[in-house]
Amino acid sequence: MNTHHDSGSTYRQGIADALADGWRFASLHATTEDGGRVVRTLLSSTGGDLRIESANAAPDSVPTIVDLCPAAGWDEREAHDLYGVDFDGHEPLRPLVDHDVTLEQFATPVRGHDAYQVAVGPIHAGVIESGHFRFHVVGELILHVDTRLFYKHRGLERAADGLALEDALGVVARSCSGCWASNAVAYAHACEEALGLPAPPELARARTILLELERVWNTLNDISAICAGVGLAAGTSRFAALVDDARRLNQRLTGHRFLAGSVAVGGNALDLDGSAIRDARKTLARIRSESSRAWKALLFNGSFMDRMPDIGIVDAATASTLGAVGTAARAAGLAEDLRTTSPRLAYDGFAVAVLRRQTGDVQARLEQRALELLPCLDILDRLLDGSIRPVTSVRAGQGASIGVGRVESPRGATTCVVERDGDRVSRVRLRTGSYANWPAVAHAAAGNLLPDFPLINKSFELCYACVDR
Repeated sequence: MNTHHDSGSTYRQGIADALADGWRFASLHATTEDGGRVVRTLLSSTGGDLRIESANAAPDSVPTIVDLCPAAGWDEREAHDLYGVDFDGHEPLRPLVDHDVTLEQFATPVRGHDAYQVAVGPIHAGVIESGHFRFHVVGELILHVDTRLFYKHRGLERAADGLALEDALGVVARSCSGCWASNAVAYAHACEEALGLPAPPELARARTILLELERVWNTLNDISAICAGVGLAAGTSRFAALVDDARRLNQRLTGHRFLAGSVAVGGNALDLDGSAIRDARKTLARIRSESSRAWKALLFNGSFMDRMPDIGIVDAATASTLGAVGTAARAAGLAEDLRTTSPRLAYDGFAVAVLRRQTGDVQARLEQRALELLPCLDILDRLLDGSIRPVTSVRAGQGASIGVGRVESPRGATTCVVERDGDRVSRVRLRTGSYANWPAVAHAAAGNLLPDFPLINKSFELCYACVDR
């Protein structure tokens, strides 16, 4: 459903009415149309339905919606930087992608006796992309954090403009290696929705396997990263070894450790015979057994577990307001997972894993990951029950000019909106789970001690590359 409003006031009112009816913000982007600028806001329902509210930016502005849904804050700032759209009422409209500004223009002023700033990054010691964190502190207490990312913004969405739909997949999915399958499937689903292509059961099965293979190694990697955040070398190494096992399995199954090249628009590129299936099942069974033993070792390490509780809290109300997704939201008590509403994927009977202790702190985010690993392995065990062959989807509908794909990535809901001109891309917008969760990291840090930030940050373990797209 795409409702186009002739005026900004009716656009804002349409969104306000939808939010009052229980719809939630999912994405916002700007585009050019007939020589002018258009803003499109995607909303979702709890049942998985989608609707788009669009408005012309006349002359170059529309009313802001950040007071209605603060989760749109980054989206509006990005649309302003990349497309020159002003959002009336969004004050101050701080730059996000544009880095050619002074410190005062992107940082929040914090004044008071004994308040000072600590700048970290954008270059870090680890093998990660660039990111700048500016801490406003008193003593070691964090008052506020300004996060500045997008240092290596590659313009991949613009690079996809004009490409054939099937060719643009390689550009869009390149946004992040760690989320390659999620990004690729979201893009493929958006294209197929626009083209009127259904999802045959074997196609749904193959893509679900890829998504869960990606989730396995990411979940293990996230637990390893939290261990690193407190300096527990034994836990870091033990889970990192399992990550490598999972990635080597990806290599054997698809020819790439990050599953690249295994997704195509309108069909399945995965080809697995009986031998490959048996290898996958054997490897995943070993990962299940060894990860369970490694997890028990963490639980009985008192000095490690004592570092987890009551740090970096994002409660349910805040998670909802900020639009947090994935494990970060579920650890706070928001039982939301797109796998429960994925008609194009093989998640029949899937239920959200719910913690007993839904406190939204570092411990909850760690335990949520451990809780979700076994169901993920169960899904793979169910789906890896026979060979997989390439399949092509046959057009069954008229299609539309805009398609939307949404998948539950390891970081949470990833949304891709594709606007097409015939068989070519006229605009693509990829909003990943990391993009949605970065504002929550800054909130989680406030009120904690500066030495705790590395652990808080690792408990989210978000992608820098996803915003550098």
